[in-house]
Amino acid sequence: MKTSEIFKIKKVLSLEIFPPRRTASIDIIYNTLDELRGLNPDFISVTYGAGGSENNTATLEIASAIKNNYGIESVAHLPCINLTKNEVLNILEGLKQAGVENILALRGDVNPAFAPKQDFRYAGDLVSFIKENGDFNIIGACYPEGHSECPSLVDDIRNLKIKVDAGTDQLITQLFFDNSYFYSFLERASIVGINVPVEAGIMPVVNKKQIERMVSLCGVKLPKKFITMMEKYENNPVAMRDAGIAYAVDQIVDLMAQGVDGIHLYTMNNAYIAQKIYAAISTLLTA
Repeated sequence: MKTSEIFKIKKVLSLEIFPPRRTASIDIIYNTLDELRGLNPDFISVTYGAGGSENNTATLEIASAIKNNYGIESVAHLPCINLTKNEVLNILEGLKQAGVENILALRGDVNPAFAPKQDFRYAGDLVSFIKENGDFNIIGACYPEGHSECPSLVDDIRNLKIKVDAGTDQLITQLFFDNSYFYSFLERASIVGINVPVEAGIMPVVNKKQIERMVSLCGVKLPKKFITMMEKYENNPVAMRDAGIAYAVDQIVDLMAQGVDGIHLYTMNNAYIAQKIYAAISTLLTA
């Protein structure tokens, strides 16, 4: 099933997982999935690391298992900056054979260890190519606070409009910790005529190191109450974990009250945290 169709009938809850590191057994992720399946997610997306075909093999295997063994719709991440058109065609064929109908089309981050290929400069190029070469539902990334490489919010929303017009069927936001950025983003999207479903990407932060890494990578802003929380509990791992869960729940409750299309939970492969959040918000999904 194409996941964009689900928004027509309900509020969507989706989860994101990532393949285990190369040094770990892939069975680890199936243990996580065994625990996550009880959350009844509408779909689960599987990330794709930098560095070529090895990463795609794990993504395809896990996405196929989610769809065919767990009976949950799956989404395969596909960053294009390190891929040629022929490599993408091979990936599309593999997804088709596995019955995976949904792709999160990304440019991907530049990795100094790998020289970027020249076939796809932007995610919009990949979106157009997928539309020309298969019948897939295409999901795009969007940035409530603007992409870190974009000079302005105006340029960012114009670039997103190009990506949507190329054939993007739905959007998932980068994580954010201040819902006002999300609401302002929706206003900008509406002004330029972007009318596809938009899921709010929520990441529960459970330790200081994690948030410092996210700020460094994504450039997200931290509201005062979040910083206060982190400073209060950073030396108490259990309290910090519980506070991070509570903060994420508070964000989701507000988003649901404002009529968000769906919630995409960045699980970080931590089933316990996802379960706690789901227990707090499950009744809101059907309200």
